[in-house]
Amino acid sequence: MSKIMDWVDARFPATKMWEDHLSKYYAPKNFNFFYFFGSLALLVLVNQIVTGVWLTMSYTPSAEEAFASVEGIMRDVNHGAILRLLHAVGASMFFIVVYLHMFRGLLYGSYQKPRELVWVFGMLIYLALMAEAFMGYLLPWGQMSYWGAQVIISLFGAIPVIGNDLTQWIRGDYLISGITLNRFFALHVVALPIVILGLVVLHVLALHEVGSNNPDGVDIKKHKDENGVPLDGIAFHPYYTVKDIVGVVVFLFIFCSIVFFFPEMGGYFLEKPNFEQANAFKTPEHIAPVWYFTPFYAILRAIPDKLMGVIAMGAAIAVLFVLPWLDRSPVKSMRYKGWMSKIWLWVFCISFVILGVLGVLAPTPGRTLLSQVCTFLYFAYFILMPFYTRLEKTKPVPERVTG
Repeated sequence: MSKIMDWVDARFPATKMWEDHLSKYYAPKNFNFFYFFGSLALLVLVNQIVTGVWLTMSYTPSAEEAFASVEGIMRDVNHGAILRLLHAVGASMFFIVVYLHMFRGLLYGSYQKPRELVWVFGMLIYLALMAEAFMGYLLPWGQMSYWGAQVIISLFGAIPVIGNDLTQWIRGDYLISGITLNRFFALHVVALPIVILGLVVLHVLALHEVGSNNPDGVDIKKHKDENGVPLDGIAFHPYYTVKDIVGVVVFLFIFCSIVFFFPEMGGYFLEKPNFEQANAFKTPEHIAPVWYFTPFYAILRAIPDKLMGVIAMGAAIAVLFVLPWLDRSPVKSMRYKGWMSKIWLWVFCISFVILGVLGVLAPTPGRTLLSQVCTFLYFAYFILMPFYTRLEKTKPVPERVTG
């Protein structure tokens, strides 16, 4: 076996990659619950790719046959229902895991120097995931898929001068049609998965270059033994690979319970109108995007002017990219930041959740007012960050991790 590996290593850095990224990659020894979600995101990505490949074998990307082919997958293809539900529920689970992974970054300052590029790559993954989910959402060709795509694509029409031409270019037609379905299918199945996989590789490489953050925000590379091994670090393999297996088992138990017993999740994971074939002449009673887009949809609706609403929705995502340069705190972890950072983080998270709930509901004057308040608080978290992170009094950070 060693001779085979020597032959491989002479032609491909297999052992070096194993050592650099697993057996000799030293991670802080004080990882907690929130550090499960990086590996879980990778697990769900693999699930989406594998189930997606199998679904394409029985799916027909045409306006006439798309809905029927999905019904055929659910009813006639061997294990087709399980594959389709694993993929559909997996999309929602993907965003749950990614949102918790991002919350961990906010909580422990994982975006601060020297991990700015890790954060930017992560945000590019998030943006690509949103595009991937939006493209895939049209493919079942149900009522909510059709009208949700109609509403979201029409937003580009608010852009001055080029709006109408851009909208028509995205659709490939004067309205949502089989042409739109075909190009969304190609982007969903081929183009965007390649982009996401490439960004994941860059994200991991950037992370392993600077090292993982930890709940204390302490750089473990400062204290090493005579062999150059961090005193507060342990090898990722086998210690964290085994630990991650525990998280994987618990996650799969929850995931499979949802898939087998309540995949619709009350209409939030699988909307009821989507069980009806798309009809351009019949508008659903209430059009709303799937739940993981609703915070930004609520921001859009909170602004009376359509163009300003589109700008606000885009800015709500764009501002996340510049987060590493907004935080002026001398410490990384929320454990040692002042009370203002802690309060604003809670205000931001609560506002985001409320916006998500409001985005699902039909608008009323009261809900619109609440959306406007939460939108203001959402942006205030970022706009005021350079001031409250610089002014607040922080606690002393320990030299070594505290466990």
